[in-house]
Amino acid sequence: MFKKIVFTLLFGLSLLQARNITPNDVFSEVVLIKKYVRYLSEYYSIEINVDGIEKRTKVRADLKPRNVWQKAYEILVEINILRNKHGLPTIVPVNMSPVLNLNPDLVYEQTQRIQTELKVFFYRNDIEIPKFQKEVFVNKNPIDVFNGLSVISEMMDTLNGSKFTPSYVFAENMRIYDDITNILNRLGIKDNTIPAKKKKNATPNDAFSAAMKVLDKIRQLQVDVGIVYVDFSSFKKDKQTPSEVFGITQMIIAELQTIKAYLGINDITPPAKKYILKTPSEVEQLISWNLRKLNLITSLNDIRR
Repeated sequence: MFKKIVFTLLFGLSLLQARNITPNDVFSEVVLIKKYVRYLSEYYSIEINVDGIEKRTKVRADLKPRNVWQKAYEILVEINILRNKHGLPTIVPVNMSPVLNLNPDLVYEQTQRIQTELKVFFYRNDIEIPKFQKEVFVNKNPIDVFNGLSVISEMMDTLNGSKFTPSYVFAENMRIYDDITNILNRLGIKDNTIPAKKKKNATPNDAFSAAMKVLDKIRQLQVDVGIVYVDFSSFKKDKQTPSEVFGITQMIIAELQTIKAYLGINDITPPAKKYILKTPSEVEQLISWNLRKLNLITSLNDIRR
């Protein structure tokens, strides 16, 4: 009888333990998403050159789960664009409280949200939901998952018939503005910065360059307090598009979460607001302003109250 009770307790405890999800599991889900998007493109007779996208979007970097999670957020924004294109209302993508080290299992959760939203789109547009066989993979890591999501993101752009505009990029950088303001308030730093004059005829390259400077400053602050940083140098290209500026903006948001977590800030980054008719000059101006605000911080341990 005693042995039976012990066995029952051990079995119950095993059920309480969360399943260990690996990058291989997540990559399998990413491949499924890719199949759903390809199916939609075929349904709408939209040609997508997946091989070309894979070559164009692939990066090599020691990315962390937080970066992969943020890339999945990007796809949820693109699903909203698809919904709007077909007369469906916007759904605010999920956000989460800041953490120093994001659990890889949360990336898996993001893939499930993406699949659910795609299936909702299928249903709302009276499209038969396909049943795909899940494939098994080995030796995958976060960068494989990230690159797979990058392919899906560009596939979504083709499906939508449009890429991210400067207005979308501006909206995401306003989220960064709010996060940095929150950080300055926690440190007790008075913000007397003002935006610089708009750079005439600024291009996405200018905005991307400014974003990389923001990431450099974030890395400096991370290193100073022992937060594991990410090298984003492989993201640089000769010519950047607004979509790629949107992508590097997401990496800024992901990295700022580690700083917020270090400072004990639990506030979730506010959802993006809608802006229209924004230009690369306005985007570059806002990113540069965010850099000015960050440069007020000499150390994350320098609380000035």
